Amino acid sequence: MKVAGVPYRTLWMADDAVRVIDQSRLPFEFATVDLRSTADAARAIATMIVRGAPLIGATAAYGLALAVREDPSDFAIEAASRALLATRPTAHNLAWALDRMRAALAPVAPASRADAAFREAAAICDDDVAQCRAIGEHGAAILRRLARAATGRPLNVLTHCNAGWLACVDWGTALAPVYRAHDEGLALHVWVDETRPRNQGASLTAFELAAHGVPHTVIADNLGGHLMQRGRVDVVIVGSDRTTAAADVCNKVGTYLKALAAHDNGVPFYAALPASTIDWSIAGGEKIPIEERSARELTHLTGLTDGGGLATVRVVPVGSPVLNLAFDVTPARLVTGLITERGVCPATGEGLLGLYPERLSR
Repeated sequence: MKVAGVPYRTLWMADDAVRVIDQSRLPFEFATVDLRSTADAARAIATMIVRGAPLIGATAAYGLALAVREDPSDFAIEAASRALLATRPTAHNLAWALDRMRAALAPVAPASRADAAFREAAAICDDDVAQCRAIGEHGAAILRRLARAATGRPLNVLTHCNAGWLACVDWGTALAPVYRAHDEGLALHVWVDETRPRNQGASLTAFELAAHGVPHTVIADNLGGHLMQRGRVDVVIVGSDRTTAAADVCNKVGTYLKALAAHDNGVPFYAALPASTIDWSIAGGEKIPIEERSARELTHLTGLTDGGGLATVRVVPVGSPVLNLAFDVTPARLVTGLITERGVCPATGEGLLGLYPERLSR
């Protein structure tokens, strides 16, 4: 996707470093950070310089490749994997990418492992781009169908958090159908949840959509239900950090409430995700580890002042306890369907197995 007319992926090789877009500085500053070690990669994931389940996995893959470049031994690979895995517990892509990297490196002689590691990390990134592009194609078909009923006006899509190209290597998951449909000329408009406490919608989704010329409006997190009651939302599309084998969807906290409102108002609710996000080892969403993040994310806000500088202010009384859980789980019964790189399926275990029949033999 493009920023100021220049095409970017969210990470790429730059000489001997892995260069990433520093998402903690968006939307007010576009900057990059070079990762030169596993520690750099782990820090970037933990501090949300990079975020979004697919991008976390891709960054971890390169983080492991950086470790192998320094020490190709089995011991070093396992140590680096543990360090990277500990950074974000909820996103399944993180463990998936590290498992794929270790499997690719296991049969390779230590002297050849560095080259193999960087090739595999690059392949993970290319696969993610191809999968997200396919998600866009399948999801755009849904938007075209819904648009036929929204005659005389743009199709209204609501999304929560950021599941665009900044959350992936390119294209995105929930926003890939939006980009594809927009590029095809479909008239649409996106309601962008601000997504407290980190405001990924207001800062990242709005930034992306504006850069691509997609009509959008930022709304308070609690406005979505009201808009659905008034018939001003035609479809909800969100991403997923982990989807269970029974199709429960874990996503940024607040997603469950949007699903409840959509269900109550007869609004279709879709989750868009690649296969790497599916955790086939668990069925119930209650088994997903939910990350608890720093209280400061909730107690403080950073923004642009009228004078043009950045400032951080406290918005919660000093001494008030804070609970900052980063994700919630939407039960499959509230999900209309899952949009994957292989197509769209009902949000059921059977629906997923219909798209991934190879899992039946495992």
